[in-house]
Amino acid sequence: MPSQMPKNFGICPFVTVQKLLQGKWSIVIMHHLSGGKLRFGELQKRMPDLTHSTLSLQLKQLEREGLVKREVFPEVPPHVEYSLTNIGKGFQPVLDSIEIWGNTYIAYLHGREAD
Repeated sequence: MPSQMPKNFGICPFVTVQKLLQGKWSIVIMHHLSGGKLRFGELQKRMPDLTHSTLSLQLKQLEREGLVKREVFPEVPPHVEYSLTNIGKGFQPVLDSIEIWGNTYIAYLHGREAD
């Protein structure tokens, strides 16, 4: 369960989601993992502006919140894969809505939509 919960966490859905996705890159990471399992290096290649340490911290946070699963494979050399948990996969309709609204807003920014 999340630490340092704000007032109304677990009561108000907006406060709850805001706390869970408080990291700057959380939604982008969730987007990339919505396509399936990825290794750390693959995630980093998809987000070149994100530092190694920031990606690591964001993944740990999402894992702690129960949205991302970290699977370690005992091989030589060992490798780790990240994926969405079942509750994380339930975020897919929200990601789809964000994409639609984001594209609408991008069109607005480029003057392709009237107010």
